[in-house]
Amino acid sequence: MSELAALDAEIRDLMRFAARGSMLPRFRALTDDEIEMKGEDDPVTIVDREVEAFLTEALTKLAPGVAVVGEEAVAEDKSVLEHLSGQCWIIDPLDGTSNFTEGKEPFGIIIALADAGKAVAGWLYDPISDRLCHTKAGEGAFVNGEKIAAATTGQDKPVAAISRIFLTEEQSAMVDAKIAPYYSLTDIPRCAAEQYPRLALGQNDVSSFKRTLAWDHAAGVLWLNEAGGKAARLDGTEYRVDQHNLPGLVGASSPAIWDEFVARVLA
Repeated sequence: MSELAALDAEIRDLMRFAARGSMLPRFRALTDDEIEMKGEDDPVTIVDREVEAFLTEALTKLAPGVAVVGEEAVAEDKSVLEHLSGQCWIIDPLDGTSNFTEGKEPFGIIIALADAGKAVAGWLYDPISDRLCHTKAGEGAFVNGEKIAAATTGQDKPVAAISRIFLTEEQSAMVDAKIAPYYSLTDIPRCAAEQYPRLALGQNDVSSFKRTLAWDHAAGVLWLNEAGGKAARLDGTEYRVDQHNLPGLVGASSPAIWDEFVARVLA
């Protein structure tokens, strides 16, 4: 077994163990005292904290000396973000927490390995279907061990997954004027562990993201680009995990669809 295959198997087993031990037993069974609000439209649950604690300990044992940047650790201590410029694991322990608290799918677990501000490997796990999307820089994109190539929807109007949740009135008006006439609009799944696979597996063609936090996007951006799609900042520059405060990220099922979408946004 190759080093990458061995690592993929180890990470898959950790994600699966966390999901089956903490996440799935509490799906549609959370009590009110197991949910808190970190901010507006930003819940955190006992599952987020349990899974992050487990993965942090496990990944530290797997790679001693490599820092861990977890979403919930950052919520408690912003200085944890400083590790994003070096070698580090990046964890979203329960991606799609809002869905999970409402008893809805999708939700998942995301792990990325980064070095010097760039993701070098990533894993996006769907506990319901047991689907693992995984990648290593320069080695392609995989789903459950099978190498894949990004596919478009093939629709006359490309399918654009656009959320208006965090848009200003001006930005929402821009969507109506510049995007809606040329694309078939659909809502986002509110789960990056699902949105990135949709962009490569023929369900969506393009999606824009206003918030670009590393735990949401590091693994997905790398996986989509390795699949032959394209994910980059609006100005065409590459996504870096240590530039998490920059707005504007677009992912697409092909470079051509990315180029056309961005040209319309910036026109």
